[in-house]
Amino acid sequence: MTERAILLKKLSAVEFAAHELHIYLDTHPDDVSAGKAMNEYDRQANALRLEFESKFGPLTPGEDGNRWAWISDPWPWNNQED
Repeated sequence: MTERAILLKKLSAVEFAAHELHIYLDTHPDDVSAGKAMNEYDRQANALRLEFESKFGPLTPGEDGNRWAWISDPWPWNNQED
């Protein structure tokens, strides 16, 4: 597995955890430990996003001022490493 794929999987996992905790906190707003865990997952996701974008470019369009930069990476079917 490439470094790019590994970073994307890590980012996806921590974003999923943060999102699920956010949903949980909608119905359990007084759960302080869940709030702290969500904040930690958000922090990890932000760090992974910055690391990914510094190495491989933007994850979404328009973040760097170039609207089309996010599609300059190889498409999955063009990837010879997998």
